[in-house]
Amino acid sequence: MNREIQVDVVHSQTGADQAPPSSMDSSSQLLHQPILPISSGPSKKLSLLPLIFLIYFEVSGGPFGAEPAVHAAGPLLALLGFLIFPFIWSVPEALITAELATAIPGNGGYVLWADRAFGPFFGFLMGSWKFLSGVINNAAYPVLCADYLSRVIHSLSAGTPRVIVVVLFSVILSFLNYTGLTIVGYTAVALGFVSLTPFYLMAGFAIPKVRPHRWLKMGKDIDWRLYFNTLFWNLNFWDNASTLAGEVENPQRSFPKALLASGLMTCIGYLVPLLAGTGALDVPQEDWSDGYFADIAGMIAGRWLKFWIETGAVLSAIGLYEAQLSSSSFQLLGMADLCILPRIFASRAKWFHTPWVGILFSSLITLAISFMSFTDIISSANFLYSLGMLLEFASFLWLRRKHPSLKRPYRVPVGLPALVCMCLIPSAFLIFVMSIATWKVYVISLGLTLLGIGVYYLMQHCRSKGCLEFKRGEDKGVEVEEASGTQI
Repeated sequence: MNREIQVDVVHSQTGADQAPPSSMDSSSQLLHQPILPISSGPSKKLSLLPLIFLIYFEVSGGPFGAEPAVHAAGPLLALLGFLIFPFIWSVPEALITAELATAIPGNGGYVLWADRAFGPFFGFLMGSWKFLSGVINNAAYPVLCADYLSRVIHSLSAGTPRVIVVVLFSVILSFLNYTGLTIVGYTAVALGFVSLTPFYLMAGFAIPKVRPHRWLKMGKDIDWRLYFNTLFWNLNFWDNASTLAGEVENPQRSFPKALLASGLMTCIGYLVPLLAGTGALDVPQEDWSDGYFADIAGMIAGRWLKFWIETGAVLSAIGLYEAQLSSSSFQLLGMADLCILPRIFASRAKWFHTPWVGILFSSLITLAISFMSFTDIISSANFLYSLGMLLEFASFLWLRRKHPSLKRPYRVPVGLPALVCMCLIPSAFLIFVMSIATWKVYVISLGLTLLGIGVYYLMQHCRSKGCLEFKRGEDKGVEVEEASGTQI
């Protein structure tokens, strides 16, 4: 039997051959258990190395974007932030992802976890929050590529040429995603190597110029909102790759290793350039804006390294786009597997076995948003992501309490009280980030949340009336008994 999906479930007393309930709620309400499909057709599994780099691009993609931390708070707090913040935010999120992605390793990731903990309504709510935040954030990357190209070809800065470039980037990158996770994964490996190498070269050239006392400078007029938002933006999304768990080779072993390796890459990838830049040069705090690492590299090693880092920024944006699009499209596939989205979202391409409907749907939304002024919408996307993370923490704790015998190939090695404490600090930070949002963000976030709830009940109505086709019970796949962890 194909072992793409392995899900622990309490064995039903009514027998394995019982027909599935017809309503949407009851389809996954039985013990809140998502039952997932076996893959039909050939599919290359994602191995450890590309998984590491996909997670890396989900979270970071390089130190691009870390500069505002120095601008907001000075070298000392920027360095301390990227040294300490991973332990209070990134590590808890990564540990939760490692445990739940190995316990319930199906496409859809956090949607499955919320569905298992609290039922299909909360699974759909989680899916709508995370999906919207993902596709909105993804809209920034084709625009970023166009911005960097416009520095060389000035005609691309506005008008029709810029529109053509944004559309062209979106189409090409979406087609790359369509060709399969294996190709996307190894593309991420190559992009990661090329985009990270110049920063380590910069650090090497900086060593003779480093003066450690420069690292101890405090910022003037500290902008705490910018400081914390920069740390939050650069160190989140550890759970996004969980939506691909059904495509990963031996996810029970691969996910903990990949999360550890990508975590080390991320932390080192931020700290080394910051140590080099702030230690080698004595420049005004206000100069540290987005993209300033390229100028730092030029001052330390020359224009050739500045050009390489600017090129690396474009390559990093490509990697970020590919990773996020993969996560969003497989999330929709997982939601269709749970019968909370129509069956068409579970459709896979004949040649590449990728969720082509999810890729197309996600890409069209991202492309549409690319032409909007979306500062407040991006802030709303972060707000929705924060709501999703709070629900994810609650799902994790509830599953530990309600299903202690669920087979967990990787288990965070502490008890429930310690886990509550582990989740409290990042939860408090999420609430803080949400509390400093503007009224526009509250309105947009409320509207998008109500839209998600409306779509859920619309899907429920369509299923009950037979307006749309959803997956049937005979399409479901592998089950594992919770008590024993043995495959049925």
